[in-house]
Amino acid sequence: MSTPTETSNAGTARVRAFFRATASSFDHLYEDDHALQRRLRPGLFRRRELAVEAGRGYEHPSVLDVGGGSGRAGEPLLEQGASRYVDVDLSEPMLDLADQRLGRFADKVELVQGDFLTVPIEGTFDIALALGYFDYIEDALAHLRRIAELLAPGGTVVASFPRWTWSRGPIRKVRYELIGNCPIFDYDEAGIRKLFADAGLPEPQITRGKSGWLVRAAVTA
Repeated sequence: MSTPTETSNAGTARVRAFFRATASSFDHLYEDDHALQRRLRPGLFRRRELAVEAGRGYEHPSVLDVGGGSGRAGEPLLEQGASRYVDVDLSEPMLDLADQRLGRFADKVELVQGDFLTVPIEGTFDIALALGYFDYIEDALAHLRRIAELLAPGGTVVASFPRWTWSRGPIRKVRYELIGNCPIFDYDEAGIRKLFADAGLPEPQITRGKSGWLVRAAVTA
């Protein structure tokens, strides 16, 4: 019988393999000039807009992007004046894309490949992003707790969580789990509120979208 740790490690390996193979196609979903993408997947762009909105609350914020992939959320935050941007991701090809995208900010960018729960990360952050991340995370509480530990006083968490819908849920199950061999998870509002409470984070603001939740929580300084 597998232990919980072995199960989690196996899930992490499956997620890593999936995003190694699909890095370019996933990055392509965020192309701003593709009107069809915005129409079909408005939540992807709203996530990034929420991150940028959070950044406006700080003069030169330090930003942790958990599962930040190709740096799509980091780019506008750096353009807006972020002083430090750390992108932690399992997929080397995703980070290669981030390196290309964020090259002009090289002195402010750190790209970290590995499991967020175990990789060393120095310092604390004004903004912690976890956008399109908890979709694939079995032990969401452990990851949210580490985010809380890395958040500076007065910091803000911006995250997204998928929710089950009959229009998209079955398609996602087939696409990710059956075809891609990548685990996926869904959340309800009560479960998200409990996660934040158990992680020691403030009561979050939650907005319901077509197929997911956008979540923001600000820590009092």
